Amino acid sequence: MSSAESSIEKKVRIGIDVGGTFTHAVALDSLTLTLLGHIKVPTTHQAKEGVALGIVQSLEQLLAQTKIQPSQVSFIAHSTTQATNALLEGDVAKVGIIALGNGASALMVKQASNLGKVEIAAGKFIETLFRFIDTKDSKTSLDDDSIKKTLSELTEQGCKAIAVTEGFSVDDPANENKVLNIARSMGLLATSGAEVSQLYGLKVRTRTAVINASMLPKMLESANMTESSVRAAGISAPLMIMRSDGGVMDIEAMRKRPILTMLSGPAAGVAAATMFLRISDGIFVEVGGTSTDISAIANGRALVKGGEIGGNKVYMRTLDVRTLGVAGGSMLRVKEQKIIDVGPRSAHIAGLGYVSFVESLKSPSLENVQPLNSGPSDYVAIKSDSEIPNLCLTPTCAANLLDLVPADNCAIGNKTAITEAFDLLGKKLSKSGKETAEEILHIAAQKCIPTIKAMLKEYKLDKEMVTLVGGGGGAAAIVPAVAKELEMKFEIAQHADVISAIGVALALIRETVERQIANPTKEDILRLRHEAGEAVMKMGAEPSTVEVHLEIDNRTNIVRATAYGATKISQTDTQARTLADEQMLEIAAGSLKTQPTAVKKEADSSFYHVFSAKKEIKQLLGLLKREVTAYRVIDQAGSVRLQSQNGQVAQCSVGQAEDSIVSLIEKYAHWGDAGKVIPNILLLQGAKIIDLSGLLDTEQVLAVAKTELESLPADEKIVVLAQLNH
Repeated sequence: MSSAESSIEKKVRIGIDVGGTFTHAVALDSLTLTLLGHIKVPTTHQAKEGVALGIVQSLEQLLAQTKIQPSQVSFIAHSTTQATNALLEGDVAKVGIIALGNGASALMVKQASNLGKVEIAAGKFIETLFRFIDTKDSKTSLDDDSIKKTLSELTEQGCKAIAVTEGFSVDDPANENKVLNIARSMGLLATSGAEVSQLYGLKVRTRTAVINASMLPKMLESANMTESSVRAAGISAPLMIMRSDGGVMDIEAMRKRPILTMLSGPAAGVAAATMFLRISDGIFVEVGGTSTDISAIANGRALVKGGEIGGNKVYMRTLDVRTLGVAGGSMLRVKEQKIIDVGPRSAHIAGLGYVSFVESLKSPSLENVQPLNSGPSDYVAIKSDSEIPNLCLTPTCAANLLDLVPADNCAIGNKTAITEAFDLLGKKLSKSGKETAEEILHIAAQKCIPTIKAMLKEYKLDKEMVTLVGGGGGAAAIVPAVAKELEMKFEIAQHADVISAIGVALALIRETVERQIANPTKEDILRLRHEAGEAVMKMGAEPSTVEVHLEIDNRTNIVRATAYGATKISQTDTQARTLADEQMLEIAAGSLKTQPTAVKKEADSSFYHVFSAKKEIKQLLGLLKREVTAYRVIDQAGSVRLQSQNGQVAQCSVGQAEDSIVSLIEKYAHWGDAGKVIPNILLLQGAKIIDLSGLLDTEQVLAVAKTELESLPADEKIVVLAQLNH
């Protein structure tokens, strides 16, 4: 092994995930992705320093435990609950709004940007003060002294942050920038409409800027403390923060747009599902002690949506996460000898322990408890040789009784105590302990199933191709039961209890650039693509790793470019183990649900291999049948990275790419209500998957494909994939 390879092996990636109860920190070998160590500390919500204290504590303990040298750390990132908690608790700053406008638009600007109290959660508001500056005579109204006077008035009345807004500033942000720069030169925390979004819609853009500004004091205090501690530890790698859309951004980007950290905790788990578990199409079910977060993955990408805060639209993209009040620690409600509910109260909320994790029970008896002062009083607790009920049965306990928890899982419990407790409860319910456990898991599963079915339907995910992926400490308590009732395949993530922290450690640098452009030209599309790519490279992404996904929405005229890129040392694909063709064939056959003899190897790039099989699709209640080609794209390590139940494949060289793309589009396009609908086109080039599925016509697809491939040798082998949507 060369000295260069040896030095690469010593590089370490650190991920820190801030959860509602605990903060987890992990260290991974950058080359092998081996877990080198992990630490769990209580999340420090009540500390003066906020959750930043727990981040610092977990980092210090992790470095001490693993004896990792600061110089070995090539990547460090953390998620945060601070933005979410600030909004839920109303712990936000008073914001001064400075609106700019003139002439006939002045009244419109005043009406759209004078927001008053901005609701951010039930009963929680951001207080704002409003000032309008008429820009008709920019020499007098927008001179430095006038701006400073307005800013001083706002700060004297208690505003801790400033939001600057102007109609159509996305076209020309000069006036906003002038006010913004003066505010910052005065030491004020400030943001602007054009800085947070490039979309039209003054009211929504102003609301987004106000919410962003309200977070700045707390978030910057926390960020500065965290960064200082990282540097004090001797780590020189850039500090990254998890975004709400499943990527990371550098700390400088976070200082401008802390709003993007909303929901960064759930996003971390999905990042792990795509980067660590290599899930192509799946529903990620992250099960904690009190709640379960459910999100979706398609074509290896987390599915995101437009954001809402306090029931109001904001200009940000967030993971589509749906949170349910059932989890591994949910308590049981029993009334008239019947289990009437599982959750939403949990052992954690009630301050009780799980029966699973005690050595024995001493003279146990059942008691009803009221976990909170308000709410039902028919939750069940188990009194065990004590005057105070201190234990309860949970879905985790039920899963242990039914042998659904893997032996190496963090949720594995003491079967003797669990059996005794379930026999006790079963006697009360006139059932066996096993029947009682099965009923508990059935009730818990039924709470998750409607959400999973809704996501499958909304995102048009094929149930046969989707894997339920369980993460979190309570995954084994919920996911197997859900999978059984839905008749779906599932897997419990390796290192499930720290999977979100692993996701933070492996997340890609990400940025989204979006504009509203009517009838975008190929030049418009390529310009946005370039801008998004430049943004992630500026934050440290290695240029050769950068991929850009483009989407065009004809209804809203929004063109969106989302760029992903990895830091250089994180590229493990080329060092991954390589399976033999026979092994890959077996994996493809298993995924295609057929025999290896029915599978054909269609094509390959230097890193991916494409296998196909004929499938029969039934339509019109089975009266009509037709044969289609289903394919699977498998990487060298044997992970299914792309799949289609109805697609076509073309092997070609870079020089032949244009002809192959045009041929597939023209052959498989169809006409719908909105006109010509082209198939989704993807390219396999080396270790890259170039996703062109968000583009609407042949010209757009060819323009982006040419840009992606133009620097490559004409004879390099690539694969063109078409996913047919009819």
